[in-house]
Amino acid sequence: MYTKQEIIIGSFRDGKSQRQIARDLQISRKTISKYLREHEEAPQSGICVETAQSGNLSSKPVYKMATPRQKLRLTREVEAVIDELLEDNERKRRQGMLKQMLKKKDILEELHRRGFDIGYTTVCTHIARKENRVVTREAFIRQVYQPGETCEFDWGEIKLHIAGRVRSLHLAVFTSAFSNYRHAFIYERQDTLAFMESHVRFFKKIGGVYREMVYDNMRVAVARFVGPHEKEPTGALLQLRGHYQFGHRFCNIYRGNEKGHVERSVEYVRRKAFAPRDAFRDTHEAQQWLDETLGRLNAGKQQGTGKSADELFLQEKNLPGKHPAMELVCSEQVQLRVDKYATISYRTNRYSVPDHLVEEFVDVSVHFYGKLSISPEIHTG
Repeated sequence: MYTKQEIIIGSFRDGKSQRQIARDLQISRKTISKYLREHEEAPQSGICVETAQSGNLSSKPVYKMATPRQKLRLTREVEAVIDELLEDNERKRRQGMLKQMLKKKDILEELHRRGFDIGYTTVCTHIARKENRVVTREAFIRQVYQPGETCEFDWGEIKLHIAGRVRSLHLAVFTSAFSNYRHAFIYERQDTLAFMESHVRFFKKIGGVYREMVYDNMRVAVARFVGPHEKEPTGALLQLRGHYQFGHRFCNIYRGNEKGHVERSVEYVRRKAFAPRDAFRDTHEAQQWLDETLGRLNAGKQQGTGKSADELFLQEKNLPGKHPAMELVCSEQVQLRVDKYATISYRTNRYSVPDHLVEEFVDVSVHFYGKLSISPEIHTG
């Protein structure tokens, strides 16, 4: 509006030519001619010339189009589908399933699957308008890794309907830093045995071992902090290192970006697998569904490289360390006290022991497959 006023005032008050105004304001003479013509045509019947022209000077420029713009892509039908998916997200939010909600990109994929031709920006704009917020952007820096060099591990929580009952389960997720090859396993707990057994299963699946495994400050991997930056690994991690002969690295505190691949993978795998479906007969069926989803994800083309994770993984499959001939037997040592019923309690289950051990402490070796073997050494107390 300021430029419009400068044009009109410069012409009618100062007597400048259109050429001189265009030179002073560095704008097109067509624009100047348009504003001057509108100002001259502003007076209407019943309104004095001075009042009409004053009103024109105080009004913002209006850009008229030959034909009004139409929402060619975002139809009411498309909006209804997006709103339906957002309502499903809200249901999951109320049920505490925040990490299994659909992202905007997932909504776009669902729209394409239903046959709607619409762009990502249009979907984001509609969702932002529904949520009454401004869409923000983040910047990322891509790191470079060598084939077979680094693999990252992390835990992720999921909530699934198992046999009609909501249960909290856990994902053990592995991600290759070079190929972005992902694999994951479902466990009841984030404990030492699950930590060890997930590594045994993963190394067996890929038929080798990466040179370095990366972890955050999880309790099953870090025994204690030694100084401000050094961490002492747990016995379980030392067992894995010794058997499979890989190196390890811990991230700094509150620096999840130092293992950005698996941080993203936990969210990505959880969303892709369990946002579309979260009800199963048992955990075995849930693991089968997870394996099928990971197969599709690893076979899909990636942005940047144009290759799938499976294709890139072939470049590093022969590079990781050799898989040992024998698998590691996963076990942990715990000390339990025998109660008056001659039983010990482990993971809410009770196991019988000889009755002469009542009120004694016993050393128990817990193996992954649930078998308990009690050491003969008895500690009284």
